[in-house]
Amino acid sequence: MQIRLSPNELRVIGCLLEKERTTPDQYPLSLHALTSACNQKSSRDPVMGLDEATVQATLDALVKEGLVMNKSGFGSRVSKYQHRFCNTEFGTLKLSEQETGLLCVLMLRGPQTPGELRTRTDRLCKFTDVHEVEAVLERLMSRDDGPFVARLPREPGKRETRYAQLFGGEELLDTGNTPEVPEVTQYAASLDRIGQLEASVAELRQEVALLKELLAGRQ
Repeated sequence: MQIRLSPNELRVIGCLLEKERTTPDQYPLSLHALTSACNQKSSRDPVMGLDEATVQATLDALVKEGLVMNKSGFGSRVSKYQHRFCNTEFGTLKLSEQETGLLCVLMLRGPQTPGELRTRTDRLCKFTDVHEVEAVLERLMSRDDGPFVARLPREPGKRETRYAQLFGGEELLDTGNTPEVPEVTQYAASLDRIGQLEASVAELRQEVALLKELLAGRQ
């Protein structure tokens, strides 16, 4: 996988993918409409507060990368933008409707469980059940031109596993061609070692306290 996106680029691409599907009559988007989409307080995690100058700079960078194009018509006073991220004649990345829907929601809302993804992709694509969501996620993890998704270690006390997109943002994870997530796995292992050290320190403190009591009794 070659595409790497900053958090702002990820939000812009995610919004363009979303609005292309949910509000086709208003797509491509103007700078003002795209900024509003980026800063939505619903269906976004994290909620952002980008100004139009920042969104414009992000768009300019994406245009240079070939991931966005200006679709303003001749004589139009308002520039409008559409993505070239996937399923276009200009790029090689081809995704099914379900794959696009899952990646879009992962871009806009961060790591999520299959159950959350099934509910939150309802306006973008349809899944018959959670098992179908998991099957498409597995496909995104194992594609020859990917992986595009990684399975995260299960959080303590949680029953479901979360999945994250691998195009960029705060949770960017470089897994190469393996389905595992080395950085996350190493982080979890580090937490285990810290827990073990804390337990050892607690035991040593108890032993020191006991020795102090013994010495005090002999005096």
